[in-house]
Amino acid sequence: MDNADVAGVLEEIAVLLELKGENPFKTRAYINGARVIENLTTPLSSLVKEARLHELKGFGEALQQKVSELVTVGSLKYHQDLKASIPPGWFDMLQVPGLGPKKVRALNQILHIDDLPALRTACESGKVAELKGFGEKTQQKILDGILFRQKYASHHRLDTALAVGHQIMEAMKQWSQVSRCSEAGSLRRRKETLHDLDFLISSKEPNTVIEAFTSMPWVESVIAKGETKASVVLQGGMQADLRVVEDRSFPFALAYFTGSKEHNIVMRRRAIERGLRLNEYGLFPSDDSDEETAQEGVHCDDEEGIFRALDLAYIPPELREDCGEFEVATQGRMPRLLEWTDMKGSLHNHSNWSDGRQPLEAIIGDCMEHGFEYWAVTDHSTSSFQANGLKPPRLLDQIKAIRALNEKLSRENVDFRLLTGSEVDILSDGSLDFEDDLLAQLDVVVASIHQGFTQSRDQL
Repeated sequence: MDNADVAGVLEEIAVLLELKGENPFKTRAYINGARVIENLTTPLSSLVKEARLHELKGFGEALQQKVSELVTVGSLKYHQDLKASIPPGWFDMLQVPGLGPKKVRALNQILHIDDLPALRTACESGKVAELKGFGEKTQQKILDGILFRQKYASHHRLDTALAVGHQIMEAMKQWSQVSRCSEAGSLRRRKETLHDLDFLISSKEPNTVIEAFTSMPWVESVIAKGETKASVVLQGGMQADLRVVEDRSFPFALAYFTGSKEHNIVMRRRAIERGLRLNEYGLFPSDDSDEETAQEGVHCDDEEGIFRALDLAYIPPELREDCGEFEVATQGRMPRLLEWTDMKGSLHNHSNWSDGRQPLEAIIGDCMEHGFEYWAVTDHSTSSFQANGLKPPRLLDQIKAIRALNEKLSRENVDFRLLTGSEVDILSDGSLDFEDDLLAQLDVVVASIHQGFTQSRDQL
């Protein structure tokens, strides 16, 4: 486990302890431990190896032992036992806006609610509103959150999908039976949210590959398992689908299972216009009736060959949506897509001065590692007290601190600058949280709403 993984486990232990009603000081110790680890620049593995965990602030013997076990073993029995003692439905309840560990525990103790269906029933019957500390507004917020979660339960963010997809891809590349493998579907198109993960493999031993896929350690259950395709549910609830094809069909299957429905319709139409038929098996003469077994057709070693055969420049997966890509590709050119290395900086970021995790010095180091030229520090303003928002004197102190760091960078001839800024609350009356003369001293001002969400559209 790396530093981020260990910090994540400590944070989850804190939540579990709060769910069980343990001593708040004990809970806080794990939260503080997680924060210390998140700000470390040294790998925990080195500290464990050198027996230096005691040097970390707030790390007593118990916490040292648990962190050592996480780093060396990769898991923690104490964490697993805690998790097993909590009803599974409680974790789903924690994902609902307005519900924290204390309220989830109260719902269980008073109304004996253990999962979302029971919680929805209690909200619809008005029982939740009757509880101390809840009320009508909280009940409605919880009910809205449940309905929203049910509607979008199968949606997953791209960053989460990429991490899981990378793990699976790395595993599949190690299988000796695999000739070629790739992501496909909305994951390969890098959609912001997606329902499932699609993968494609070419192999002469599809049965062996399917067996390996459905037996991966991250598989929680198998939905379907055939000779050339399988669907599984992964730990965390994400679905993953695999198709196995012959190697000669791989480029065609990859193009077919990557493009959106609308994109593929245009691709097939262009093939027809050229006396061809395109599908996931190949590109064939239009009079070839036996598509799946035909040996004759346009030979393509990769996707680029398919696009050339249809008189198109290669269209990157991210653009295969039929949203104008064909108009450009017919001209024989496509724009270069932005890469991570094109990013020069960011203008909305938090530090540990409010609810961020890193001090200014650590932010500078990370930014320079990524080749950034600038980075704005826009911590919360006063009214966001729940996020440790900065009052005017603290913001002035931060401005001075940033200027001092920039002067140091300038003396060292370092081509990087921190920008001063603030994420300023728009208050319920429409005014800003800071006076104009203070805002005028900042490089960047981000305006945000953190209150008054129940106001009418006209008021907002």
